[in-house]
Amino acid sequence: MVLRLGNPRRRISIGLIGMTFILSIFAGRLIQMQGLDSKVYEAAATKQRLHVEEIPAKRGAITDVNGHNLAHTVEARDISIDPSKIPAEVRQPVASLLARHLGKPVEEMAAKLAKSDSRYQLLARGVAPPVADRLLKEPIPSLHAKSTFRRVYPGGDLAGSLIGFVGDDKDGLTGIEQVKNSVLAGRDGELRIETGRDRQRIPMTGSQRTPPVDGSDVRLTIDRDIQWAAQKVITEQVEASGASSGTVIVMDVRTADVVAIANAPELDLRNWREAPQHRYLNRAASDVFEPGSTNKVITAAAALEAGVVEPDTVFHVKDRIQCYDRVLHDAHPHPPEDMTFSEAMAQSSNVATVMAARRVGSKNLYEMLKAFGFGAKPGGGMPGAGAGLLPSHDKWSGSQACTIAYGQGVSVTALQLASVYQTIANGGVRIEPRIVAGVTAPDGTFTPAGPGKKTRVISTTTAKEITAMLERAVGEEGTGELAAIPGYRVAGKTGTANRYDAELGRYDGYTASFVGFTPADAPRLVVLSVLQDPKKGHYGGQLAAPVFKDVMTFALKSRKIPPTGSAASGQPAARARAGQ
Repeated sequence: MVLRLGNPRRRISIGLIGMTFILSIFAGRLIQMQGLDSKVYEAAATKQRLHVEEIPAKRGAITDVNGHNLAHTVEARDISIDPSKIPAEVRQPVASLLARHLGKPVEEMAAKLAKSDSRYQLLARGVAPPVADRLLKEPIPSLHAKSTFRRVYPGGDLAGSLIGFVGDDKDGLTGIEQVKNSVLAGRDGELRIETGRDRQRIPMTGSQRTPPVDGSDVRLTIDRDIQWAAQKVITEQVEASGASSGTVIVMDVRTADVVAIANAPELDLRNWREAPQHRYLNRAASDVFEPGSTNKVITAAAALEAGVVEPDTVFHVKDRIQCYDRVLHDAHPHPPEDMTFSEAMAQSSNVATVMAARRVGSKNLYEMLKAFGFGAKPGGGMPGAGAGLLPSHDKWSGSQACTIAYGQGVSVTALQLASVYQTIANGGVRIEPRIVAGVTAPDGTFTPAGPGKKTRVISTTTAKEITAMLERAVGEEGTGELAAIPGYRVAGKTGTANRYDAELGRYDGYTASFVGFTPADAPRLVVLSVLQDPKKGHYGGQLAAPVFKDVMTFALKSRKIPPTGSAASGQPAARARAGQ
């Protein structure tokens, strides 16, 4: 058998054809990559190398009316690490070192280092720069400190629930921090650079930087010193009386600016994460309660405006009165006696107030309550401000038509009640309460907030007559004698009301209150104090009036408001009604 060798030329030709085909595929792919799709692949490569780093904007400060910081921002560092670069045998000593510098539990640091399949673990936020600098000098591989900012609240619990706080994402979560977040936050910038696999910048490559825009400062109407005094006094009285909580509001009569708004207990902004969530709310603006006798000024205003009573109108007053299916009483038993309407207000007679309300009628009383702001949220930017509860007059029960006259069966917030007395002190003109004084831009330009909306509610004459009645209420014949301030003319009203407990679904305990203004003949400041569910006493004149006296005395000295030097005047002789 003869073997024949194949034709080598044929084999070579087939091989060349095959190689040419393969090379043509590579060439086509190369043309596609470098020619047709070059920009696509170039963009993909750039994207892979591109690292975008956020440049945080500095959050604006929240200050009091005099520019003292209540919340501000300082430089800080966020510390992170690449656990995959930490050998297993050194994790424990590294964890101990990190815990010592950062003030964290060793177990927490060890758990983060144990995640060896992760390239990034955040160890701590908001670390002070000196602490971060010391830590970076330690022989720990792949440790990184990112420049950022940390929010600081120098006053701790000073106006805590009003100011609010920010979360880890630097956005406001409650209070002024939340409602003014868009003003305070500013706009973050960014830095675009090209990095290698180790996330180190590639030399000789370009970068693109968009600078951040810092936030603006928000100036409040709060006076830091008066706020401090208000919190101190109400906190001490809450503890002394065994009350569950307390509130104080100080308001400027002429502008309705809120000078202080204090709650006890208050939210400590340095440890807000550990605080119960109910402290996040500014209770002075959000919590509702039945005002009791402090509400009698509205009944008086309705009666005087309607012309159905005069300050010297005499009522024959028993210590009880039948109102549909209920018998309503004065606070203390007394024999039937004749008293003027002014005397009835000074002695806080429920019976005389009901008698006057019957002359007014439910519809007219309801309209006056609305005119004073009941049942509506106040403007002015107060975080969490509530509307209270004011049922329509056509839904009042028979007895409710009587009890609302002396502040039971209607609910208000402390802010709403303070606004009522600002209206009377301001000659019958209501001004929407204001908490923000203005905004300061990063360049230092201050833009003041607009004034609160003004509405005439009652005539100047009626306001003066009620003021005279309120002066008598603080005198020896009245229930608010403990609110008197030597040298000053004080007008005010006590309140003691049954307290509705929403959790129990029934009335339980009392609300003790006092609200008034000084000087009575040239009013400058309103102060309201409220104590909820006190256990050692329960009358407003006993518990809340002394709080008023102490806070008002401090505020008068702080604002350098002198006594007027005049004696209490008698009742105005001539009357002129709405519109004056």
